[in-house]
Amino acid sequence: MSKIQNPILPGFNPDPSICRVGDDYYIATSTFEWFPGVQIHHSRDLVTWTLITRPLTRASQLDMRGNPDSCGIWAPCLSHADGRFWLVYTDVKRYDGSFKDAHNYIVTAPSIEGPWSDPVYVNSSGFDPSLFHDDDGRKWFVNMQWNHRPETFHGVANSSAFDGILLQEWDAESGRLIGPVHNIFAGSGLGLVEGPHLFKRKGWYYLTVAEGGTGYDHAVTMARSRSIEGPYTLHPNAHLISSKDAPEAALQRAGHGQYVETPDGEVYHTHLCGRPLAPHRRSALGRETSLQKCVWAEDDWLYLKQGGMVSDVEVEGPAFAPDAPPASQDLAVETRFDAPELPIDFQWLRTPLPERIFSLTAAPGHLRLYGRESIGSWFEQALVARRQQHHRVRVETVIDFEPEIYQQVAGLTHYYNRHKLHALGITRHETLGRCLTILSCPGDYPEAKLTYPIGSGIAVPDGPLTLAAEIDGNGLQFFWQSEGMDAFAPIGPALDASVISDEGGRGEHGSFTGAFLGVFAFDISGRAKPADVSRFLYRPLA
Repeated sequence: MSKIQNPILPGFNPDPSICRVGDDYYIATSTFEWFPGVQIHHSRDLVTWTLITRPLTRASQLDMRGNPDSCGIWAPCLSHADGRFWLVYTDVKRYDGSFKDAHNYIVTAPSIEGPWSDPVYVNSSGFDPSLFHDDDGRKWFVNMQWNHRPETFHGVANSSAFDGILLQEWDAESGRLIGPVHNIFAGSGLGLVEGPHLFKRKGWYYLTVAEGGTGYDHAVTMARSRSIEGPYTLHPNAHLISSKDAPEAALQRAGHGQYVETPDGEVYHTHLCGRPLAPHRRSALGRETSLQKCVWAEDDWLYLKQGGMVSDVEVEGPAFAPDAPPASQDLAVETRFDAPELPIDFQWLRTPLPERIFSLTAAPGHLRLYGRESIGSWFEQALVARRQQHHRVRVETVIDFEPEIYQQVAGLTHYYNRHKLHALGITRHETLGRCLTILSCPGDYPEAKLTYPIGSGIAVPDGPLTLAAEIDGNGLQFFWQSEGMDAFAPIGPALDASVISDEGGRGEHGSFTGAFLGVFAFDISGRAKPADVSRFLYRPLA
């Protein structure tokens, strides 16, 4: 029998919304401030998954310039009804303080590849929206309600900002919410109720939500009602999936997912998770997506097939799936930038105007980066990167860059956000000339400032340079090589790679994305000095 190996979507892939259309399965995950918005993976067997599209590709759908770190796209919901796909998403405009400013939208498409429509605005009462298509043809919109006050009337007192789950009917013809707003679920005593999804079975409306925050108390909580408007009764265990009481489990931070059935009636539930490393218990790869097999009991409640609430790494696949191993996720990927489109593994930050920060045609065979704002800018920075998906990995890139002044820097980065990054950069120094230096921000928020582990750097010859980074769990080492060198030379000390994680810096609940490895260029003189990248190698290590 086939086996599902968790996580099925390694690296930063949180808040998985799963949707089956015939024999095809799709999972949509959050992308936060990374553009284009929303990752969608596809599978035919629930075992092997392939990234196929990111639907929010243009300014009319998404513009995140100015969005703070860990804002942007939160918890999308993907569904299929009336012959088309429906994607619901939040664009969060504020993180710190009492407010969130979370705007919810719906886009649709005739096929998963698109074309995806311009968005229809829904509401801003809270984030994590979901759309439920009832069997009578009516549609219902649910999202958590955000309370900026220190008191609560619907939620749990110890998490007053998360003030229950709202339900309202959605009129697809007029493109607006209609009828009364109902607060249908306050959550359990765990608190921080969010991420609602509805489904229907045997006349019951089942509601799954995420609770406990995104850290080590995270959980999938379940409730049901005979009426969509409630009242909802908690699952006998309250939670369907959680690792909060199992610190030894391989998959930690388990929560926030969605139910799916196979054509043969087998049932599964997605959830996000983290794989922390000792000794700091930091999840260097961010929040990943896993899948658990479930069963319906005689009481018409859903339970994990293995019993309890703790998720398994290896899970029984569906009966129809072939007995072949899944495609390896440990193969090296070498990118030569000789196509007119950026490979799908790569993303950039915030801006819907990529022509301002890079080009794949200006220098044939190269990714040309136009130096814009500083690394860590919330508006327009030229940083193109891919997810780190392995705890041990080596990346290499070849960059041709001739800076004129120290305000121009281009190179290789291990990046999380403006407070958590390591970068090896080519720049110019008044006495060294063209040189390599290391810029590091170790995440000591809110006083986070760049540090320079090798000071002004080392002089390097003209011409293209190969820059490399090797990550081994919690450690990172940079290397470099010029055309005249026989081997790579290490540069600088070993750096703390564990801070490039959700728990680094501000700690648990401080940020919600994941580690990226990529190339960058900035030119804070305003001259937009270009840097040309001809190669990017991502190679997992044994």
